[in-house]
Amino acid sequence: MKTPFHELGLKPEITKAIDALGFEEPSPIQKQAIPALMNGFDIVAQAPTGTGKTAAFAIPIMELIDPTKRTVQALVLAPTRELAVQVAEASHSIGRHCRVNVLPVYGGQAYEHQLRGLRAGAHLVVGTPGRVMDHIRRGTLQLDTVRFVVLDEADEMLDMGFIDDIQLILDQTPPGRQMALFSATMPPRIQALARRYMKSPQTIAVAHEAQDVPLTHQVYYETQQRGKRDALTNILDMQEPHSAIIFCRTRSEAADLASMLQARGYGADAIHGDMSQALRERVLAKFRTNKITLLVATDVAARGLDIPDVSHVINFDIPDDADAYVHRIGRTGRMGRKGEAITLVTPRELRLLRVIEKDIHKKLKPLQLPTYEDVAARRTTSFMEELRKTLRSGTGEPYGLVAAELAQEFSPLQIAAGAIQLAYEATGRPALGAAPPAAESGRMNQAEMTRLVLDAGRRRGVRPGDIIKSVAKDAGIPGSDFGNIDVQDDATFVEVRSTVASKILERAAIVSLRGGEGHLTLARQKSARPASSDRRGQKPRDEKPAAQSKFKKSKTKKSKAQKAKR
Repeated sequence: MKTPFHELGLKPEITKAIDALGFEEPSPIQKQAIPALMNGFDIVAQAPTGTGKTAAFAIPIMELIDPTKRTVQALVLAPTRELAVQVAEASHSIGRHCRVNVLPVYGGQAYEHQLRGLRAGAHLVVGTPGRVMDHIRRGTLQLDTVRFVVLDEADEMLDMGFIDDIQLILDQTPPGRQMALFSATMPPRIQALARRYMKSPQTIAVAHEAQDVPLTHQVYYETQQRGKRDALTNILDMQEPHSAIIFCRTRSEAADLASMLQARGYGADAIHGDMSQALRERVLAKFRTNKITLLVATDVAARGLDIPDVSHVINFDIPDDADAYVHRIGRTGRMGRKGEAITLVTPRELRLLRVIEKDIHKKLKPLQLPTYEDVAARRTTSFMEELRKTLRSGTGEPYGLVAAELAQEFSPLQIAAGAIQLAYEATGRPALGAAPPAAESGRMNQAEMTRLVLDAGRRRGVRPGDIIKSVAKDAGIPGSDFGNIDVQDDATFVEVRSTVASKILERAAIVSLRGGEGHLTLARQKSARPASSDRRGQKPRDEKPAAQSKFKKSKTKKSKAQKAKR
């Protein structure tokens, strides 16, 4: 069956690959960009990720390259390693029958692998500006035979400080080469770059259509800062996302939030700038293969990610501006799929939300945060649906003998209720009818809380998520039994529900940390002395670990004894 791609006059080898990939109809950016590039024009295209822009330039590149010449004939620059790899893979798939050699070059990968690819005669090089510049300086990459250059996500590359590298790279290419520039936004710096290096480029814009994101349901929840984590977990339990990217503002917050989610039983992991490339690739591989369903990321770490099947984007921290918001939510609702974009907003951030709404010409729908009762009802409904499927499938027949034996002691209703209880609790869900946790809405009843102290803190790299994960596992308690966790330089104070404090001290007093182990003990209560009794207007001192206090007392006694001897 012929598709509209056959009407573009492409090589049979390319149409064969397109058919195998399942492309049925060109996207708006492809309909405009492919004919223009095949006719030799330079183009400036405003098109965010998810609109099919990779095929929009990869198809003309494969048409242009002469596979009989073992020289670099096309160059694609991308802002991140992940995007470079994804563009290279997509280009290889499109040109698989054209005998075109595609080589990704990026930082974090050994030079030897890239050098072998260059010596073997790469036709298309897809790389990050920094690594491409390294090869140019080493003399291992010559660009004098390049006939086609693409700047992919140009605004991202400029935001990351690559403008000087990009200009130096473009200066190494022949003046007669063809060029395509793709960018989600068109700030003055992009326009100046186009004027300097391009020849009467045709302008293509699909950004407004993409910015509206008609298939993405955009909502926000208002919550207090202290209650954001509980709000997030309630939303996750209600929505049950197939795959979600959760955006945080800082690297430390992304790591801590991922650790908290892991401790509460969610399949989550983080990517951020402090991670090695190998670790980032392992985390992304787990996310793409659904081994984890939640990817917690910063804006910088998520740049260039092209994961087509993301059902939800959640802004745990609201983005700083409309461009960042559009970039984030553009990772869901792609290529005809529906998506959910959820933003958590504190009262102080409502004004920033209104600015974003004005810039994107769309009002986000406000929703009420789900309550514990809402989540419990949703869990029950979900469990009943799963149970109905199992009963209808007939796969439970082998367990009939067990049921028959139990029927001699119990009624069918009792057997069913007990089996449901075991199956329900095995999922990690709270028991049906259980009281809501005191942590809901970010508030803890202090009368119900006990304060513990860990003999390790910030200097040993302690993070709240590490403590929750270790203690919850060893003591067999849910993450909702934890209150505030105050990480100081050499100690960490942990609030837990009083009903589980003794269990924690008995079963989980030794806490597994990244740098070894820590020990939990009961913290000394804060002094009841009023602040006004402090001398010289000093602030009341925070409590210290019991062991530390004893050390100071013994040191004071020792110093007094030494003075007496003198």
